[in-house]
Amino acid sequence: MSERIAVVGSGAFGTALAAVIALAGRSTVTLVGRNPSLMADLKSERLHDAVLPGIVLPESLEFSAEAEAIAGASIVLFAMPSQAQADAARHYGPYLSKDAIVVTCAKGIERATGKLLTDMLERELPDHPIAVLSGPGFAADIAKGLPTAMAIAAADMETAERLAQAISGRTFRLYASSDRIGVQLGGALKNVLAIACGIVEGRGIGESARAALIARGLAEMSRFVVAKGGQADTVRGLSGLGDLVLTGTSHQSRNLRFGIALGRGEKVDPLHGALVEGALAASVASRLAAELSISMPITDAVSAIIDGRLEISDAIEQLMTRPITTE
Repeated sequence: MSERIAVVGSGAFGTALAAVIALAGRSTVTLVGRNPSLMADLKSERLHDAVLPGIVLPESLEFSAEAEAIAGASIVLFAMPSQAQADAARHYGPYLSKDAIVVTCAKGIERATGKLLTDMLERELPDHPIAVLSGPGFAADIAKGLPTAMAIAAADMETAERLAQAISGRTFRLYASSDRIGVQLGGALKNVLAIACGIVEGRGIGESARAALIARGLAEMSRFVVAKGGQADTVRGLSGLGDLVLTGTSHQSRNLRFGIALGRGEKVDPLHGALVEGALAASVASRLAAELSISMPITDAVSAIIDGRLEISDAIEQLMTRPITTE
């Protein structure tokens, strides 16, 4: 079935998603942004060199700076950062078609409330089904047509499968899931753990330490997901293990690079320049884990390091000298 799809958010990821969906040729796709000048340039030049240098955008992709452009779309993807999604819902909500499905493509937790983004969007857009897209996919790889697989989760498998069919392309494959909790928390927590992996690299303490962080971080993630009502199997899939391996090892990852800078003792503000989602999620995840009485020592350490409450050397010692458990 042909769909009309709108992708809201003209950053690297939103532009890459819009391009790969348009290339599949099964849907009419519009990329919507708030900067009229930028959208006009993208329409005429078919290049977005500021975020995807050298990648030519497909001729079939439409562009608009008008909120009204999402009217008539059966699927609307929100591809702006996590903390901007509530504002986007309020801005674009009045223009959504009655039966439109909204898909959040951000990887984070609402800082003010600690809510998952699907919960927040259901609060703002109560009349629309809310789904989530997450997993191991860098924008540049997606836009270049390199093979990429991610997960898409909805409240029911029928909706998830419809979305997977509509959004997947020749080199972009989506796997359907009904575990919105697990898919979202995997995407949010892997950013925090990628910062820890970066600290390991920046500190120069070895690949064995990175491997241990990935394995033990996955255990933390699983405990948290299950406590929040998600499925442990989801954590071992694309939006958990797959995404953690990618962002914990590749220098394309902002979170890894931020962690490397911390490990080297550099002063980096995660709220300016390239947004570091993991730095925003660390304190929220640590607080929620404490409220749920869940042991998440790596997440706690990352939060404390970012907040300046703990030196990296002390964090490493605390992690290595914790009581031995079978968790």
